[in-house]
Amino acid sequence: MSDSTNPMLSPCITKVTVNIGVGEGGRRLQLAERVLEVLTEMKPMRTISAKTNRDLGTRKGAPIGCKVTMRDSGAIEAFLKDAFWVRDHTLPEYNFDSQGNLSFGISDYTDFPKQKYDPDIGIFGMDVNVVLERPGHRVSRRRRRKSRVSVTHRIGREESKAWFAERYELNIVEECEWHAITASASEEATAAGAVGAGGA
Repeated sequence: MSDSTNPMLSPCITKVTVNIGVGEGGRRLQLAERVLEVLTEMKPMRTISAKTNRDLGTRKGAPIGCKVTMRDSGAIEAFLKDAFWVRDHTLPEYNFDSQGNLSFGISDYTDFPKQKYDPDIGIFGMDVNVVLERPGHRVSRRRRRKSRVSVTHRIGREESKAWFAERYELNIVEECEWHAITASASEEATAAGAVGAGGA
């Protein structure tokens, strides 16, 4: 059986985690949960601080954010379609780790389609983590008779980049090119703001 017809060799997304960190509980955390519920149609769970950090104002055991973990393929496809659209289908290559996972940020939830700014909610950004694996990784996570996944069955960084580029038509750029893109976008935003201020 060739690699192209063997389903055990075909990479697939096993889960997508969307996280919003607020550093505190209370009203702001409730609003963050509301944002995630609107975007994913799932009920978020709260993330808890693992230790006390006086500089950040957090204490061990206190809620500091919320997250949603999607495993349904339909929900994953719908969310990633919109998330990649927000990022103009362009990501820097350093968003991929050595295990083939993809992590990227979105600065404002109102950039998603059909979302509008609500002054009662404010602005919330989020981190998105996408896990790409071949079938069979469950053996490394089960409680009984756990075993390691062979190196040849794991997905590396380059394979993951190629898979996402083909599957979602992503433009994956090198770090230096990414910095040039973001610098250009920042200059355009500054120029647009200056024009708007001049016309006011």
